[in-house]
Amino acid sequence: MNILGISAYYHDSAAALIRDGRIVNAAQEERFTRKKHDPGFPSRSIRFCLDADGLQMQDLHQIVFYDKPLTKFERLLETYLACAPSGIRSFLAAMPVWLKEKLYLKALLKKELAALGGMKERQLPPLLFGEHHESHAASAFYPSPFQRAGILCMDGVGEWATTSVWLGEDNRVVPQWEIEFPHSLGLLYSAFTYYTGFRVNSGEYKLMGLAPYGEPKYESLIREHLIDIKPDGTFRLDMRYFDYATGLRMTNDRFSELLGGPPRQPDQQVTQKEMDIASSIQRVTEEVVLRLGRAVQQELKVDALCLAGGVALNCVANGRLLREGPFRDIWVQPAAGDAGGAIGAALAAWYQLAQQPRTASGADAMAGAYLGPRFSNHKVRASMDRIGARYRELDDAELFPELARILGAGNVLGWFQGRMEFGPRALGGRSILGDPRSPEMQSVLNLKIKYRESFRPFAPAVLADQVSQYFDLDRASPYMLIVADVKESHRTEMTADQQGLFGIEKLKIPRSDLPAITHVDYSARIQTVHEDTNPRFHRLLMEFHAATGCPVLVNTSFNVRGEPIVCTPEDAYNCFMGTEMDYLVIENIFMSKTDQPRELLQPRREFAPD
Repeated sequence: MNILGISAYYHDSAAALIRDGRIVNAAQEERFTRKKHDPGFPSRSIRFCLDADGLQMQDLHQIVFYDKPLTKFERLLETYLACAPSGIRSFLAAMPVWLKEKLYLKALLKKELAALGGMKERQLPPLLFGEHHESHAASAFYPSPFQRAGILCMDGVGEWATTSVWLGEDNRVVPQWEIEFPHSLGLLYSAFTYYTGFRVNSGEYKLMGLAPYGEPKYESLIREHLIDIKPDGTFRLDMRYFDYATGLRMTNDRFSELLGGPPRQPDQQVTQKEMDIASSIQRVTEEVVLRLGRAVQQELKVDALCLAGGVALNCVANGRLLREGPFRDIWVQPAAGDAGGAIGAALAAWYQLAQQPRTASGADAMAGAYLGPRFSNHKVRASMDRIGARYRELDDAELFPELARILGAGNVLGWFQGRMEFGPRALGGRSILGDPRSPEMQSVLNLKIKYRESFRPFAPAVLADQVSQYFDLDRASPYMLIVADVKESHRTEMTADQQGLFGIEKLKIPRSDLPAITHVDYSARIQTVHEDTNPRFHRLLMEFHAATGCPVLVNTSFNVRGEPIVCTPEDAYNCFMGTEMDYLVIENIFMSKTDQPRELLQPRREFAPD
């Protein structure tokens, strides 16, 4: 039975193909259109999902959309009516889009699907609609390694729910309770993203990365004025400080007055104030997540927890929940945001609607999140020949030692292998790699390769069986969704003067013998690499370990700031030639920057700020 799941029309559109309960293919539309967070109908993602398995639209048994637009429209109307006459400008701006398009989403989807399949609308498979948080919950539980678990979904807002709790058991996800709009932990965090000058729905991870540079000086102010947190983690926001419910901005003048000034503009320098604000809202968020997690465990009597929704991408909070929470284990959907709703919607149809049995295997069913397109050496050669690139094709016995050598010499490598990852993280399919022992690597990657803010940290990819030798983590973290500290034995003791530094001054002080991946608070966002899900990346780490004694590499996404992660060999080559990357390997096709024709060098590419 083939089921297609679709997420679209808000942000991070995606499609996923489920066959007999197994996740076969999944991809985000942005990777094909090269438009970050593309919200449009995911025609290219759907086409990939079908073509990769030789299917046509008529081979599908069901198509499932990840939320219910009519319920969302109901929430929109009720909110505006409750707040009238304030919000009239926002109401007038929103209504034309709804009345022209979103209110008739079922008809629009059928039209797009029929056109894509080259068929009449009446020939389409049944089109179903799930609920937004149900799709999140299904995406979290069904691929998880647990037979029974609590499920916690936290995001901006779905139809009405902003936080929801579910019980996952066997083949069912059963709703327990929810917190409704406008009281939203995700939107609270986004409000501070906006106030500190970053872009909502994409800059939240920058706020998280900025937090360790500051002190939580605003925490008590946030808790006294903006959010009332109950002992069980449930909360209410004081909406007098926010404009997102009915306005055209996240916060208002009362919010700015409370925090001592207007929001930072994106082109203004980040100051100690923004660092302290980031530290404060991060601390508050972690406290809410911890309390909610404890409440879920007490109410449902479960020893495992599954997480989804955009807030579940806050890997610092996840790390604290794992260390300090009451659970034996937690599992986070790697595509925790709206893209993952495509997987959840399809899985919910398979298990809940078709009532298919489910037995957890003890391993997760996301296949390492390697669910996107792959390219053979033959296709790569053809692409590079069309471009005019100069390359060598090396067999594995020659390739891997050579890559270990150039990485150990301090070079930056573009690494394009196997299937593209699904979700926001590069996990060794479309990655840029470097030596974590290099004191310069963090700044080189930020300023010369990624063209992004200097404060942002990089993640370590580590051999799974070596993770506890370097980090305070005793289990797998394959999706870069858990933060843990570098072990004491690898840390570098700081002088008294260094310990007295504040803010961005902390950046240049090496904190461990892996300085490129150690954040200023000694933490790291860890990816464990496993032979069964990514044998080639695992082999590269083994070769690097043998050559250098270090089983860790810096792993960052293969893109520049504001660009989606590369999808095709052409994307990879363009990014390679538009940055100061030293080498590129696409499958077995190996390229050095110094060998490339000068006329193919590209000026630094500019994308819309992320």
